[in-house]
Amino acid sequence: MRRKIPSTLALSAFESAARHQSFTKAAEELAVTQSAICRQIGALEDFMGVELFRRGRRGVTLTEAGLAYSRKVTARLDDVERDTLELMAKGGQGRTLELGVVPTFATKWLLPRLPRFAALHPDITVNLSVRTRPFLFDETPLDAALHAGQTVWPGTQSSFLMHENLIAVCSPRLIAAPVRLERESDWQSFRLLQISTRPYTWRDWFQSCGMAVEGALAGPRFELFSMAAEAAVHGMGIALIPRLLIENELERGLLIPVTSHEYRSDRSYHMIYPEGKSDNTALTTFRTWIEAEASDYRQAMGLG
Repeated sequence: MRRKIPSTLALSAFESAARHQSFTKAAEELAVTQSAICRQIGALEDFMGVELFRRGRRGVTLTEAGLAYSRKVTARLDDVERDTLELMAKGGQGRTLELGVVPTFATKWLLPRLPRFAALHPDITVNLSVRTRPFLFDETPLDAALHAGQTVWPGTQSSFLMHENLIAVCSPRLIAAPVRLERESDWQSFRLLQISTRPYTWRDWFQSCGMAVEGALAGPRFELFSMAAEAAVHGMGIALIPRLLIENELERGLLIPVTSHEYRSDRSYHMIYPEGKSDNTALTTFRTWIEAEASDYRQAMGLG
């Protein structure tokens, strides 16, 4: 079936004219005549049956439909340009892995280790995109995802990376070491920083300690662990954070544990990928590497 797609010349002319709000400037940028730009955009409007520009004595302005279409066309042309430059740079020999990641895990655990992968496999480019919730791989360009969850998604395979161990931490300015909060009454005067996507984490953590602290679900809410950790660093309260996400802050003394108790949550980190991509060589290479990195980390931290 023939695709209903305009010519790339028409799309390039339209994108440039839309960006400049001028046929003249678009002609200068593309090194063609103004009449050539007018013909290309006129042909595009005829093809679509939609007016994209309003023509007036003082120039042209985008219609509402033209403005909406220009945003989409610009994004698509940017993607085509990026992919083309990448292929040109590698002479067709490189491989790319599109990876969906939960943001704090990627920033705090994965990114510090990625230079080692790049040194071992310079022919593989790893691109990271934020994905905080499960999704369908068929609806994205992603090859795999690093996800913290309870179950494996249908139609996928997974590699276990590590369990999630939560610890309660705060700034040493809030509670001076070596003070420990071991009784229910010890917690009453402190603000508990909450994760909005996981509203019952503090309650579950206290239950694992054999405590029932009043107000366990109250306190400022943050969408990401990284936000809660930063708020704790600045003395806003006590945060409950996976240890693997705050190793640096603990080493530097920016955060300190307020109790010796660590709680293994019902979530763990996995690398998830579609069953149909299990033989993708770039994916297999990355999976082998990250499994080894995770194993080394678990061994170093004494985690099961």
